[in-house]
Amino acid sequence: MDHSVETPIPSQVNRDVKYQVHTFGCKVNTYDAGLIQKNLNANGFAPVIRGEKDARIHVLNTCAVTAEATKEAVRYIRRLKVKDPFCTIVVTGCAAQVDTGSFSSLPGADLIVANSHKGSLPDLLNKHFRGELTEKVFKSNIFKKEDLEMGGGIEKHHTRTFLKIQDGCNSFCTYCIIPYARGKSRSISIANLVQRINDLYAEGSREVVLTGVHIGDYEDEVNGKKMVMEDLIENLLVRTKMPRFRLSSLEPVEVSERLLDLYSDSRLCPHFHMSIQSANTDVLHHMKRKYTQDDVRKSLLAIEKRVPNSFVGMDVITGFPTETAEQFEDTYNCLAELPWTKLHVFPYSERQGTRAAAMNVSVYPHVRAERGAKLRDLSIARYTEQANLQVGTIKKVLVLKNAAKGGQGLSHDYWPVDIAGAEAFLTHWAGQEVEVKITGYDHSNKNHMEGHLIGEVLS
Repeated sequence: MDHSVETPIPSQVNRDVKYQVHTFGCKVNTYDAGLIQKNLNANGFAPVIRGEKDARIHVLNTCAVTAEATKEAVRYIRRLKVKDPFCTIVVTGCAAQVDTGSFSSLPGADLIVANSHKGSLPDLLNKHFRGELTEKVFKSNIFKKEDLEMGGGIEKHHTRTFLKIQDGCNSFCTYCIIPYARGKSRSISIANLVQRINDLYAEGSREVVLTGVHIGDYEDEVNGKKMVMEDLIENLLVRTKMPRFRLSSLEPVEVSERLLDLYSDSRLCPHFHMSIQSANTDVLHHMKRKYTQDDVRKSLLAIEKRVPNSFVGMDVITGFPTETAEQFEDTYNCLAELPWTKLHVFPYSERQGTRAAAMNVSVYPHVRAERGAKLRDLSIARYTEQANLQVGTIKKVLVLKNAAKGGQGLSHDYWPVDIAGAEAFLTHWAGQEVEVKITGYDHSNKNHMEGHLIGEVLS
């Protein structure tokens, strides 16, 4: 059926055709979703107001980190078409780039706009409605893409902003498809990011999460001098008024002495997200990770010493094809004795197109799951222990416009906090940082496995 007949042309009806962006996956995608919204708004499309359900255009900003992520997007498209057979569905993001065939043959997908063409999405959508397109797939070699599409990440109803400082990856870890989805590593200039953060502050943001596919690869050139991630952070701290900054994923070897020195500025939140994947040196070698168990140990101990009481989360993969029972136990025992707060555990999932998927060894899926469960139990025990230690402390808590992880606020050191009586002041104090005394820890909410802190505002 020709959907262009059923759906009015945006340029003709101006703001009558409403769209909704559905974001899957990582924080970089959250940033990109803001950019998609900005570009669509600038081209006469109207966003669905929160709570409304009358979107005629659905833009799926997909994830491709696992094969299951692509399947989830396919299922979501089918559900949308069942609800509204005449809606227009645009598939973009990483899965559109690397799993194009999963959508090109899917009747419910009207347009497939890969990452290589994401910036052209509004123009392609307008041409689609005017009946000017002779194909529905728009994709080219992602490794030839130079631009980063700056200016995304902001949603008016959020207090925190994800700001992309870098995109792409040069590492080609054996289990990862992302370099093929996002291309080579490239960075946004320090000058642009300083201006962007000053604009965000003026718009009401009070926390910025510096994100990217591999932020440790950040680089810029200023007056002929190479600048790296630490130089960027120094500039942001000196040249902006943003009260809170966080960093997204770091590898152990990227936790430098210079970086740790920067945490003496309280505006850089004492929160680390470590992308370690394993703590066994042999497994790390087969993953093509460029560090060892000793590097994992040194980085976590350095954080504990230099930035005490930090919240440290870590990504870990269990059941990588070459991981033996002994190597898993080595990872488990190593992590059990090191300082951290929470593990994000991912049983290994085959991803076609990666070197790991072609290995002639594998770990049974049920073994991957068992190992994952063991690490999650370790994580819950550690998180609970650390959460109980927070009781009685006083924290600076950013009151959120939208509750997250079971709490209306997020502490400076990344603990979700349920603030007593928040309903009475939430609208007035949203976006402000308040002092909260932690009075308890609640892990009864089954939707949030680790639970959240309970606190009351100090008068």
